[in-house]
Amino acid sequence: MLRSRLQNVGGQRRRTGGDEAMIEERDISVAMRDGTRLAVDVYRPDKPGKYPVLYAAALHNKDIQGPDIADILPPQPAHAPLWFGPIEAGDTRRFIANGYVHVIAQPRGSAKSEGHYGHEDTDHYDLIEWITQQSWSNGKVGMVGISGYAGEQWRAAAQGHPALKAIFPYDACSAYGGMFGFRDFNPGGVLHTFPYLLDVFSTVHESRDRPGELPAAEEELWRLAMRNPDYKQYINLFNILTQKGQRTFIMYLMMTHPWEFDGAVERTEEIFKKIKIPFYTGSGAYAYTYKLHWLGAQHYFQNVDAPKKLLFTGPAHLERPFHQHHDEIIRWYDHWLKGRNTGIMDEPPVRYWLMGANEWRTGADWPLPETLWTKYYLSHWETLSTEAPRPATELGAAAREPDVFTQMPVTRTTKVERLRYMTDPLPHDVTVAGPITLTLYAAIDQDDTNWIIVLKDVGPDVSVRTAREGERDVPSSLPERELTRGWLKASYRALDEKRSKPWEPFHKLTRDSIAPVKPGEVAEYRIQILATANQFKAGHRICLDITCMDVPTGTGAMTNVEYIPYHVCSSKTVTHKIYRDAERPSHLLLPIIPEPTAQRPA
Repeated sequence: MLRSRLQNVGGQRRRTGGDEAMIEERDISVAMRDGTRLAVDVYRPDKPGKYPVLYAAALHNKDIQGPDIADILPPQPAHAPLWFGPIEAGDTRRFIANGYVHVIAQPRGSAKSEGHYGHEDTDHYDLIEWITQQSWSNGKVGMVGISGYAGEQWRAAAQGHPALKAIFPYDACSAYGGMFGFRDFNPGGVLHTFPYLLDVFSTVHESRDRPGELPAAEEELWRLAMRNPDYKQYINLFNILTQKGQRTFIMYLMMTHPWEFDGAVERTEEIFKKIKIPFYTGSGAYAYTYKLHWLGAQHYFQNVDAPKKLLFTGPAHLERPFHQHHDEIIRWYDHWLKGRNTGIMDEPPVRYWLMGANEWRTGADWPLPETLWTKYYLSHWETLSTEAPRPATELGAAAREPDVFTQMPVTRTTKVERLRYMTDPLPHDVTVAGPITLTLYAAIDQDDTNWIIVLKDVGPDVSVRTAREGERDVPSSLPERELTRGWLKASYRALDEKRSKPWEPFHKLTRDSIAPVKPGEVAEYRIQILATANQFKAGHRICLDITCMDVPTGTGAMTNVEYIPYHVCSSKTVTHKIYRDAERPSHLLLPIIPEPTAQRPA
């Protein structure tokens, strides 16, 4: 059947071809309550009727989200040279074919929309109100899109328009402090460069001029940041500082205010209470590299009381243009917007990909209720053991001696020093699924460092350890698979005991809680290691690396992969001493999941 085509830009229309005809309206100008006009694209079925609407909004350029891009650029895997992260608003043709309208909006202060970003506390409410008044809308709205589009879904849900019936914020963005909140963006207070690396995607309005005088308090914070030698060694970041916030503002703000703002946690807890509609959130195991999606999904799931589901997928980043999980998105909205019995709410609320076993598992909650929290102690000869250390009275004074590593700064080396602790080859499969904590007793010879903790699956290892030459050491050629990481800046070690859990330490992170370390003094650090789901197969080893530095993988202080950012590390050489005796029992707390009992025939 021949499809007609009719284009109209700036409120213009066009009919587009394909298996399902649609009407496309681009650059519609919609006024907010304060008069600011936002740019909106609408894609809808080319047949009469009123339809439920799937609404998407993010700072990413709306002009690269539509079906005209997907017609030329087929889905690109993350390793492909044309993979481009911001194409995240969803598969328009798929939505149209299933009887939905797809609305893509540009928030204020970005691309073709007027205004300044940061002044949009009622914009989602106003846009949804506009949607409900259109002739093609049946008055029921859901939201779609990942990453930045997911972050805006939480904001819209908190604004509370009654027509917004459900959301699907996959790759969820930060929970605490908002979608760019310090806590979920920078766990443990260790700054990373994700905002800098994402600047190429930015469509936010930025004016550049000669840097001027800031308000007195901000001027002082800027001067402190300018004197920070850790920033100066990353000249690309220092370059941002010199311009006083005129570009790459999120990175600038994190360098001048490297802490969580007072009251951010309490304000977030009030937002949790405002979200009343059903949500389906999640992320993938790749997201521990930039953290805010991985942590945001879990924090929203754990803290919001509403009908909810959680999806944790595997280690490969989603393809772009975003098209995956659309079967699940459509089942979700067929249930909540069309009233169909899709069975989606009859299924377990948690579904996760178990690496190692390479299969889907389900659960009743997160963390999984059946979790056996198990301590693995850092032990002698760089081993991990479930056996607690014996008292020094039984072992002698030598048992109290620490393990040591010294790290030169990235200005002098790309070699990342480490201490490595590993189990013996496992006698049977061990399933680890959930959040992880490392309790570390350590001393340093400076007043600060970054603790960077890496959990790996090493093996298989069929070797035996003997005294024979060539058999004394763990083979250096064993395969290694990184699973997840944890971070803690030593001076940010203060805990909020009321909000901390054994499996998730909750650090204060506010400016008044930051305290330099006394050189040489042994301190206790509880380090959050981001959740993972992995089955360590028999013959493999659980491996823990303790480091304090990472490095850009490219040149010019860039990385080869934008979503694997590096961190702001110390400009000093630091010696680290790790203690693991009975009085200072450094240990991992791992979420061990019992394997399901095989069903026996009756």
